[in-house]
Amino acid sequence: MRVLLTGSAGFIGSAVESALAARGHEVVGVDLMLPEAHGTSQAPAGTHRLDVRDALQWVELLRGVDAVCHQAALVGAGVRVGDLPAYASHNDLGTAALLAAMHEAGVASLVLASSMVVYGEGRYECPAHGHQVPPARSRTSLDAGDFENHCPRCGDRLAWALVEESARLDPRSTYAASKLAQEHYAATWARQAESAVVALRYHNVYGPGMPRDTPYSGVAAMFRSSIERGEAPKVYEDGGQMRDFVHVADVAAANVLAIEAAVGFSAGGVAAYNVCSGEPVTIKRVADLVISGTGSDLAAEVTGQYRAGDVRHVVASPRLAREELGFSAAVSPDEGLPAFAVAPLRA
Repeated sequence: MRVLLTGSAGFIGSAVESALAARGHEVVGVDLMLPEAHGTSQAPAGTHRLDVRDALQWVELLRGVDAVCHQAALVGAGVRVGDLPAYASHNDLGTAALLAAMHEAGVASLVLASSMVVYGEGRYECPAHGHQVPPARSRTSLDAGDFENHCPRCGDRLAWALVEESARLDPRSTYAASKLAQEHYAATWARQAESAVVALRYHNVYGPGMPRDTPYSGVAAMFRSSIERGEAPKVYEDGGQMRDFVHVADVAAANVLAIEAAVGFSAGGVAAYNVCSGEPVTIKRVADLVISGTGSDLAAEVTGQYRAGDVRHVVASPRLAREELGFSAAVSPDEGLPAFAVAPLRA
């Protein structure tokens, strides 16, 4: 199979390219090499330095391609209003242009790198009232150290539950809104162009080759950088936030399975899958595991600070990806996070 891979030189894209090659697939790599993601790194040999927003200008690269794996995106929280145009341009215009170019070239299969952020808050259950959708946490509660969500009916603390792909989508940041827009564009394209798309909703990805100290780094890399500076990793809130951390090798494996599945979908096929380890951990536990891998005697510092736009808990269900794609993560956080503490990073 011949696959065009956008974002091929990035942290995840590089892993996907290696996994595709290991399965005997041919890869055509495209990357804009944004400084935010790549620093001063040079493009690998054979990578086309192109912008997906101009995909109709390089549509010839798509001729003879069986599927596109779209990893290119601007990431990060997008906390400033001024960030809106950049996210809309790189993520949404870029995806729309790529989809139009794919249609022009007759390419009918797409795997889209999406994100857990499309869910917003996770799933919550009240012991007395069942499933509940809590309102946004108030600054008054956060300032008082009450970080949990509470039942809107009785006020009791809500318990987190696994989020299925059918959950309500409620993005809470500029980045999240742009990822959901990508999914909507891709689904509409699949129906209009009689094509097929698989959206992979990544949870917290980590592993060798992550960029250092950038918006692309993620919290595990930031904890590691703190330790390397001789500083205790700072954990926000009370450290009890539940997340899922998935190793980049598992993300790459999920992409290969998704590409091979997408080319077999019927026209108009649309699917979304969580890509997660299936082993939830607290943010405090993540810090402790990274510290353990370094052999440092530092201890994580729980600060009580918060970011108003953060969600409390969001943990994915791995069931659908296992049943329909045959994907199950091979690397547990207990194994992967300590190893990541000393793995090579991108400068």
